[in-house]
Amino acid sequence: MACEGKVWARLLMDLRELSEHQDSLISAFPSGDGILEWIGTIYGGKDTVYDGKKYQLTLEFPSTYPHKPPVVKFKTPCYHPNVDDKGNICLDILKDKWTSAYGVRSILHSIQALLGAPNNDNPLNVDAAQKWNNKAVFKDKMREFESKYAITE
Repeated sequence: MACEGKVWARLLMDLRELSEHQDSLISAFPSGDGILEWIGTIYGGKDTVYDGKKYQLTLEFPSTYPHKPPVVKFKTPCYHPNVDDKGNICLDILKDKWTSAYGVRSILHSIQALLGAPNNDNPLNVDAAQKWNNKAVFKDKMREFESKYAITE
């Protein structure tokens, strides 16, 4: 029970940090009744192929947070070298580079930065990685992907 209290306190601290540093390009809130599942929103960075695009993510926090990272996935389809068609994200801070110094705000900013600067050396989506350097071809494929996997609300 003490562990759950620590997780609860940390997630409330993360939520407070998000509200105190309001950023029009990122947001996140608990979804449903619990505190361990959140919905996040990021907007693509200016001057990237994702500029103006809005993406929803799910964040599932383990009972060991912040000592272990949350599982973060794109809910909105995202054609990107480091995102697979199930929404899984290949980002080092969500894996082996995780430290408890990271919080929800830094996670969302890191994912937003990843959109404009992918790690093509370690792609989850090889097709996207191969097309990345030809922006016109990449954008065409991105539009095709988004229409194929569009989520209707």
